[in-house]
Amino acid sequence: MSATRYTYLGPEGTFTEAALRTLPEAATRELVPMVSVPAALDAVRNGEAAAALVPIENSVEGGVTATLDELASGEPLMIYREVLLPIAFALLVRPGTKLSDVKTVTGHPVAQPQVRNWLRTHLPEALWESAASNADGARLVQEGRFDAAFAGEFAAATYGLEPLVTEIHDAENAETRFVLVGRPARPAAPTGADKTSVVIWLGDDHPGALLELLQEFAVRGVNLMLIQSRPTGAGIGNYCFAVDAEGHISDRRVGEALMGLKRICPKVRFLGSYPRAGVTADEVRTARPGTSDAEFVAAAEWLARSQDGRA
Repeated sequence: MSATRYTYLGPEGTFTEAALRTLPEAATRELVPMVSVPAALDAVRNGEAAAALVPIENSVEGGVTATLDELASGEPLMIYREVLLPIAFALLVRPGTKLSDVKTVTGHPVAQPQVRNWLRTHLPEALWESAASNADGARLVQEGRFDAAFAGEFAAATYGLEPLVTEIHDAENAETRFVLVGRPARPAAPTGADKTSVVIWLGDDHPGALLELLQEFAVRGVNLMLIQSRPTGAGIGNYCFAVDAEGHISDRRVGEALMGLKRICPKVRFLGSYPRAGVTADEVRTARPGTSDAEFVAAAEWLARSQDGRA
């Protein structure tokens, strides 16, 4: 395995590359762009890279399905950290292009919902066609296949383009969440501001099946930060659920919730416990009464005393 190589969703000039370069260790790693999320993750699986940074959630469009599906299937991988990146688009064009010249536009499919209203107002007749990434859209404009691309302003110089319009976004404070993914290992020690990610498969489809899963978290006071259903490929109506929960697997309430899920579900895939981006332990809400580690320990000790006749 190459311990000095990180892959990411390419080509050069993507928001994913920009997010990766915010990590301190990126300065000492070989950063290799890949053509797709599956390609970036497969490089980790087959030992060509130590880790991959890929997008997993957008504050406007929701979960990035390519990443969720890849993490739910194939050889297991694990999330080690997350990065939040504010997202604003620039309309990149070849030098000399005016807004009235733009008849065709491109960008990543996740970008379209974030600029839909701007397009409707400023380029109502322009035809949209999706690209593999925003930077790949910029490359296609450079090659003359499209008139303009929605991408990060920082991609303009890489592809010899000009930002015709900047700071384009339909939603204020839009962000994309990226995750650094590697091969499974022991999670890092808890920080007090952590997140645990899992994928859960239902045993069978019956009334209240999803409620039973959610109750494993609720009765232990574990707050859920994301839950998204994804088809398993086994037929209509067969789903698994990607879940992000507040806390670390070493927290008693989180660990017991995962054990509860493992008892009632045919399959649970642990995707990692890792620090939450932009949050400190002081900012995390206090555990509900009865859900702290100390209270779990006290309850276990009471049960042991009761079993020994010492209660």
